[in-house]
Amino acid sequence: SSVGIDVGLKNFAILSNGEVFTNPKWFRTLEEKLAHAQRILSRRKKGSSNWNKQRIKVARIHERIAHARKDYLNKISTHIIKNHDVIAIEDLQVANMLKNGNLAKAISEVSWSQFRKMLEYKAKWYGKQVIAVNPHCTSQTCNVCGHTAKENRKTQASFKCVSCGHEDNADINASKNIKDLAIAN
Repeated sequence: SSVGIDVGLKNFAILSNGEVFTNPKWFRTLEEKLAHAQRILSRRKKGSSNWNKQRIKVARIHERIAHARKDYLNKISTHIIKNHDVIAIEDLQVANMLKNGNLAKAISEVSWSQFRKMLEYKAKWYGKQVIAVNPHCTSQTCNVCGHTAKENRKTQASFKCVSCGHEDNADINASKNIKDLAIAN
């Protein structure tokens, strides 16, 4: 079986079969606790034993965030690899996307690059195939008739083709387009 994956910020991954993986936002849940611990650390005299204790507390919060994110990505990638033979994913230029100051924190929080790396190495383990597809216009193209227009996706959530009238969830439509592009190549 084959599946297309559209990654996003609101929902982490949307598969072409309609399966949705939410974005748990690990960093945002512990951001206040981390900021508080870092403020305390900044007031400590560097090199003192209390500074060292607080430094360890800050490091543990960072570690907790990283481990939770990695665990979630491992579970999702393993689920996808075990249930599908061909996996199509967007070939996103994440480094360029991080230059956008408004979205940089949210983009780095979801770890799309780490997710793709996990899919690729697990695909090698299980003998599956991961295909990276150019994401150009996948969210604006109708999956039914192939018509591409900005007017097709007026909102972030809904998709309605101005040519044939096809309506669908915008992310599911995009993931179907990604799957179709991978199969065509």
